[in-house]
Amino acid sequence: MKTFATIIALFCLQLTFAQAYTGKGDVKFQVGANLQNNGSGVMTSLDFGMGENISVGLTSSYLLDVKKYITPAGNEEPIAKFADRFDLKARFNANLGNVVNVDENFDVYPGLNLSLKNFGGHLGARYFFTSGFGVFTEMNVPFAKYNTDTLTPAEKLHNQVTFNVGASFNI
Repeated sequence: MKTFATIIALFCLQLTFAQAYTGKGDVKFQVGANLQNNGSGVMTSLDFGMGENISVGLTSSYLLDVKKYITPAGNEEPIAKFADRFDLKARFNANLGNVVNVDENFDVYPGLNLSLKNFGGHLGARYFFTSGFGVFTEMNVPFAKYNTDTLTPAEKLHNQVTFNVGASFNI
């Protein structure tokens, strides 16, 4: 019984140290699903804490499943090639978990990103269950697209509102 009580006490103690963002030196890795019109895929991000409420990082996403079209020959082909399916972003976050003060395990982070496709913004939230594992969700919105012409369906990928959801890890 003592061993069981000790294990439970250690587990509860570990839960009290779970924080969504700790400031300078904090490193977060996230992996999840990228969801958007005409495609879905995987995304990863890596954020580095630069100050009490500031972090910078990189995000990449690749669409695995994109809509297909029928060619004049009757073949079914995806609307996008590799270059249209892939995106890489540099990002800046304002980590406001300690400002909104909902829970020390919860962080909300609006930010800006500069990608291969556009300049945009994002709003994300993450919740940590333990000191190393949590869940996150993000919404990305393009503010300025590099191509101002009428976009083809392939060019619209990553140039629209996208949603990410997945797991977050403390490194």
